[in-house]
Amino acid sequence: MTTQTKQWGAIIIMIALFAMIAFVTNLCSPMAIIVKNQFGASDLLAQVGNYGNFIAYLLMGIPSGMLIKRVGYKKTALLALIVGIVGIVVQWMSGWNDIQSFGVYLVGAFIAGFCMCMLNAVVNPMLNTLGGGGNKGNQLIQIGGVFNSSAAVAVYIIMGALIGDAAKATIADITPALFIALAIFIIAFVVILFSKIEEPEQQVEATTTKDEHSAFSFRHFKLGILAIFLYMGIEVGVPAYALLYLTASPMDAVPGLGMDASIAGLIVAVYWLMMLVGRFVGGSIGGKVSSRTMITVVSSASFILVTFGMFAPQDIMVSVPGIDWGNLSLIWAEVPVGIFAFLLVGLCTSVMWGGIFNMAVEGLGKYTSIASGAFMTMVFGCAVMLAIQAWIAGLTGSYLVSYVVVLLCAAYLLFYALIGYKNVNKDIKTD
Repeated sequence: MTTQTKQWGAIIIMIALFAMIAFVTNLCSPMAIIVKNQFGASDLLAQVGNYGNFIAYLLMGIPSGMLIKRVGYKKTALLALIVGIVGIVVQWMSGWNDIQSFGVYLVGAFIAGFCMCMLNAVVNPMLNTLGGGGNKGNQLIQIGGVFNSSAAVAVYIIMGALIGDAAKATIADITPALFIALAIFIIAFVVILFSKIEEPEQQVEATTTKDEHSAFSFRHFKLGILAIFLYMGIEVGVPAYALLYLTASPMDAVPGLGMDASIAGLIVAVYWLMMLVGRFVGGSIGGKVSSRTMITVVSSASFILVTFGMFAPQDIMVSVPGIDWGNLSLIWAEVPVGIFAFLLVGLCTSVMWGGIFNMAVEGLGKYTSIASGAFMTMVFGCAVMLAIQAWIAGLTGSYLVSYVVVLLCAAYLLFYALIGYKNVNKDIKTD
């Protein structure tokens, strides 16, 4: 088997893992409907599956990087898949008639979150390295993102079809989806176990002298992990508060438009479809367009779109399509033109993750594995930025004003793409 063939085999495996991450992660949102019905959880508690993912990233990010450094990417991926299998089985058990436990479901979701963090720590640096870093590395990450988004869309189609009547939904109803996830984990485990993956050297140096440097010795990396922390506020904050604005009653303390929640949800889902489109474009041009150029363009566009969305007249309406994933049908709804601008931000956020990661680890060499773990930890920024945006919305009585948080995040990403990305520590030995 030639080196090129081995490389393409590894690339295909990493892209498949990228899709798996989205499939399992996105089970949490539809599961919230079931958790509310079967366990009587509140809206806040029903989303704990999602919160568990963020907490798992916070706790497992650095350990994942250390594990990669000690045992390598392949063994870390295998361990992650075992953890994932356990997490899915525990979530399935929470719906058994003799268990019926909300607590068991939360444990399963938390375990699955550990798996997702470990896999992310493997996939991103591997794709970047297999592409040789630079534009090609970014292109492979963007292509992986296409499959990631496709798997996310597939989850909503499958779960929508299985849940049916939300008022009667139980975990037993979505057993086929859990079994699909379980089968994917098992198949991936077998394939990776018997595959020869060419991976970067991660051996521990045979020396008693402690390395005086680390990934955190590089300014562009430290600024990069802050960029990914703030990026999470853009990716999730834009659609989350657009949904709240559309569905909140005009009489609420923070007023909204009072739109039917089911219709609003389908409209906001277009944001994620925009991410799929954007990742496809990013994967197509990633080999020719640098990460710096990509992030410069999309951060600027995000700033412009969000600013327009905040200040556009709310009485100017446009028809926006939504996709009913359960019935595979197209619906149309009238929304303010500013909301449509928010949905378009999905095109911009689609390439941010890969571009930021590519710039942040460029030139780190032997420090890349630990850097990847630290990078994954910053996913917790989603929870932090959402909380800050919620606080501003409550303080000002306006969901639209709260988008100033998103503007500041976009401004920082622009700074990183123009100035912060530069490796000013090239004197540090990385081989």
